Amino acid sequence: MDKELMVTKRDGRLEPLDLDKIHRVITWAAEGLQNVSVSQVELRSHIQFYEGIRTSDIHETIIKAAADLISSDTPDYQYLAARLAMFHLRKKAYSRFEPPHLYEQVKKMVRMGKYDAALLTDYSREELDEIETFIDHQRDMNFSYAAVKQLEGKYLVQNRVTGEVYESPQFLYILVAACLFSKYPAETRLSYIRRFYDAVSTFKISLPTPIMSGVRTPTRQFSSCVLIECGDSLDSINTTSSAIVKYVSQRAGIGINAGAIRALGSPIRNGEAFHTGCIPFYKLFQSAVKSCSQGGVRGGAATIFYPMWHLEVENLLVLRNNRGVEENRVRHMDYGVQINKTLYQRLIKGLDISLFSPSDVPGLYEAFFADQDKFEALYTQYENDPNIRQRKVKATELFSLLMQERASTGRIYVQNVDHCNTHSPFDPTVAPVRQSNLCLEIALPTSPLNDLNDEQGEIALCTLSAFNLGTLENLDELENLADLVVRALDALLNYQDYPIKAAHNGVLKRRALGIGVINYAYYLAKNGVRYSDGSANNLTHATFEAIQYYLLKASNQLAKEFGPCEAFDETTYSKGILPIDTYKKELDNLVKEPLHYDWETLRQEIKQYGLRNSTLTALMPSETSSQISNATNGIEPPRGFVSVKASKDGILRQVVPEYEKLADQYELLWDIPNNEGYLQLVGIMQKFVDQSISANTNYDPQRFPDGKVPMKRLLSELLLAYKYGVKTLYYHNTRDGADDTQEDLSCESGACKI
Repeated sequence: MDKELMVTKRDGRLEPLDLDKIHRVITWAAEGLQNVSVSQVELRSHIQFYEGIRTSDIHETIIKAAADLISSDTPDYQYLAARLAMFHLRKKAYSRFEPPHLYEQVKKMVRMGKYDAALLTDYSREELDEIETFIDHQRDMNFSYAAVKQLEGKYLVQNRVTGEVYESPQFLYILVAACLFSKYPAETRLSYIRRFYDAVSTFKISLPTPIMSGVRTPTRQFSSCVLIECGDSLDSINTTSSAIVKYVSQRAGIGINAGAIRALGSPIRNGEAFHTGCIPFYKLFQSAVKSCSQGGVRGGAATIFYPMWHLEVENLLVLRNNRGVEENRVRHMDYGVQINKTLYQRLIKGLDISLFSPSDVPGLYEAFFADQDKFEALYTQYENDPNIRQRKVKATELFSLLMQERASTGRIYVQNVDHCNTHSPFDPTVAPVRQSNLCLEIALPTSPLNDLNDEQGEIALCTLSAFNLGTLENLDELENLADLVVRALDALLNYQDYPIKAAHNGVLKRRALGIGVINYAYYLAKNGVRYSDGSANNLTHATFEAIQYYLLKASNQLAKEFGPCEAFDETTYSKGILPIDTYKKELDNLVKEPLHYDWETLRQEIKQYGLRNSTLTALMPSETSSQISNATNGIEPPRGFVSVKASKDGILRQVVPEYEKLADQYELLWDIPNNEGYLQLVGIMQKFVDQSISANTNYDPQRFPDGKVPMKRLLSELLLAYKYGVKTLYYHNTRDGADDTQEDLSCESGACKI
C-alpha cells in the first residue's frame, strides 16, 4: 500500500494531504459568485505535491491560479481570489480563520509595541467590549483581490522585515475610528465610532494611505501632503532640507516652493561672490527627498515650484529631460511651473516674456501671488528699467518649451497662481497661496522658515479623505458622510504629532482639510453620462455643489461646538465670500443647472459662527485607496475595463465596477477625442472645490497627422484650462501604443495616493 503524502501545517505539524479540504476551501470562496468554476481553479493550480509540502505554499498557489483567471468576461474571480487571500491572511495573522476578540487583539498588540498604548487608557474594557459588537468581520469578504494585496502590502500592521501580519482589515477600520474619536465625550463617542466604522468599512468614505497605515500605531503623523516654502537665504535653504528629511521619513509627499531663490550670477555679500543659482540647491533638496524609504510603505517624492518668469526658467524647464549631463539635470523630482494672466496674455498677443531674478525686482515675487494688478504694474515697470538685469524671450517659444517638456516627461506640472488666489478661501493680501503639493491638489498658505524652531515660518499640511461617489443613492446621503469625515479629520489634527513647530502652528491655526472623491468614472457610467460630450456637466455641477455645501455646513457646526479655526479671519469665508461668488463666469455657458441648496442661510451662519476648517475640499489622484474600495480612481476615466497594476506581489488585475452591466456606458480614456469635455468638468468641479484638483491632460499621437500632437493643440488646451478657472494641471499622459489594460503607476511614490 502506498504511503500517504504528508503536508507541513503552519505550526510545523505534519498531517496527511487532504485534497477534499482544498476543494472545500475553494468551494467556500466561490459561493454566490457568477461565472466562476471551482474545477477551473483546481486545474489552473498545477500543484506539484511533494513530501512535506507546506500548506501555506499550497494555498498561495491556489490564490495565484484564481487571480490569473480575472478578466472582464469573468470579473468575479477577483472576489474568489480575494476570499482565498483573506483566508490565508487571517491564518497568517491569527493561526486560525476566526479573528480574536477586539480587547485581546488590542492588549496583545499594545504589549508588542504595534498599537498605540492610548487605546487601553482612553477606553475601558467595557467600552472595547461594546466596540467589538460594532465589527462585522464578514465585510472582509467584500474586497477585490487587488484590494486584499494592497492592504497586506501597505496598510495592515506588520513586521516589514519578517513579513508577519498582525491584523485583518476590520480591525484597521474600527481602530482608526476609535483613535480619532477618543477625545469625544463618553456619551457620544461610541456612536461616532460605530457610524464612522460603518462608513469606511462599506467603502462610502475612502481613507488616505497615511491614515490607514498609521492611525492606531505609535507613529502619529498622518498628513498626506506637506508644503514647505524656501526663502532666498542659506539658513532657509538648509532648514528646508532638514524639514524635507523629517517629513519624508514620516510617509508624507512633499511640495517645495523654491521660486524665491535668486538666479545664477546674482551678487551675494555686496558682490563679494556670484550666486550659484537654483540647480545646486534643487540637487540638495532631491538628496533630502530620496534619503528615506518611508518604512516600506512608499518612497520619498517631491514637486518643486518656481515662477515662469524666473531668469533661469529655460534651464529649469529641462531638469527632468533625459538629454544633458548629471551636472545640469535634477531628474528625480517633479516640477510645477507657476503662471498667471499677465504671462498668458503675452502668449495670446504674441509678445515677449521678460525674465528676472526675484532678488533684482523688489516686490514682484510677492505681488505674483498677492495682487495681480500690482504684479502687472511692477512687471512692466521693471521691464522698462534698463538698469535691471533681465532677458526677453518670445512667449510662444517659452510656452512651447514648457509644453514640449511637459509632453516628453509627463511630469512638468502647471499652477495658475492667480486662480489659486482669486478663487480661494484665503485672503491673498494676508495669506497668499504660493505653491501646491506633490500631486497638485493642495492650495494653502506657507511662509519660509529660517530654522526648525522658527515661530514665524509656516509649513502647510493637508489631511485628506474622499467620498466614494459610486456608493451614493442620492446626494443628501452626503450630509451624514460630510459630518462624519469632517469630525474625524478635524479630530486627527489634535491627535497627531508635529515634528516641526512651523507645521504645528500652521495646522492648528488653519485646520485645513482636503476631502475629494473616488469612483467618478463609475458614477458617470451608472448615470448614463459621458466625459466628452457635455452630458455629465449638469450632474457634476449638482454633485460638487452638494459636496461643498454639506462639508461647509459640517465645519460650521463644528465651529459652533468647538470654535472656529484660529486664523478664520484670514479667510474670505469670514467676509461671507463663498466659492459660488468667485468662480470663472465662463462656466455658466457650460451648465444649465441652478444652485439647489440654501447658500444664503449658510453664508450668514458662517459669518456668525465661523468655520472650524479653512479649507474642506481637494481632489486628489487616490490611486491606491480607490483600489481598496474596488473603485475607479479619483476623477479619471479608466484606460481599460481591467486595470493592471504592478506590485511587489506581482500583477494585480481589477475590473471596473459593474462591468457586466455598464460596459457600454463607460467611456475609456483613449476613446475620448480630446481634453475639452474633461477640462469643462474639471472647471465645473473647481467652481465649488476650495483648494485644487489633480487634473491630467491626455494625448493620443495617432489621432494626428504624422503621429505627432501639434504644439497648437497643446497650447490651446492649456489656455482652455485657464479659461475655465482650472488651478492646476498634473500629469500629461501620452498614449504609447501599449495594451490599454495596463495602467501607469500614477503619483509613483504613492505619496499622495489616498
